[in-house]
Amino acid sequence: MIPSILCVGVGSFFGGICRFLCSRFLNAYAPGFFPFGTFAVNILGSFLIGLFYGLSDPILSPNARLLLTVGFCGGFTTFSTFANEGLNFIKSGCILQFALYAALSVFIGIIAVYVGNMVTRLF
Repeated sequence: MIPSILCVGVGSFFGGICRFLCSRFLNAYAPGFFPFGTFAVNILGSFLIGLFYGLSDPILSPNARLLLTVGFCGGFTTFSTFANEGLNFIKSGCILQFALYAALSVFIGIIAVYVGNMVTRLF
């Protein structure tokens, strides 16, 4: 159990740092009306989790799978920030922006998981 917990912790540490850096970089160059940093890391994280789960059976050990999926992808993606940004849209009366952000995040996120998983079938 301890090795599994350590794998999740190490993955979360690096995933969280990568999210912070990516979001900061993307938000510096994105228009201010859309939370592009959160959107982009969540879509990239969705692609990665599809990729890692696709690789997990034939290639990754159980602890490597935990490190990459639960740890790294869990630390990299952020549902709570997505929810907070959605609430901020609602509070400011930007219902259409909220609906677009939520719909695009869920729809493209699911497609990204699918594409990530399909990429592994090419190997």
